[in-house]
Amino acid sequence: MSKIDVLVTFFGATSLILTSVGASRCKQMVTKVLSASMCGVGMLGLLTLLAPFSGISLSLNWFTSFVAVVLGAPGVITMLVLRALFSIG
Repeated sequence: MSKIDVLVTFFGATSLILTSVGASRCKQMVTKVLSASMCGVGMLGLLTLLAPFSGISLSLNWFTSFVAVVLGAPGVITMLVLRALFSIG
């Protein structure tokens, strides 16, 4: 396993754990989880639609969709930061 794979796995697991801890402390958990998922999907969709104008893009595939739904907007931002950090794509 390469160094990049280890870092991506570490950041993904950390984001998932922190999101789970935050969601478990919430009183209206279902509403918050659904709104976070919709924010993530909306952000990914907006990013894809504005890619020709802004030059910032993420490929729309199963992985990015999964991260957007499970982690929401912080997951999309994390993917953008990792892409910029490692100059992927």
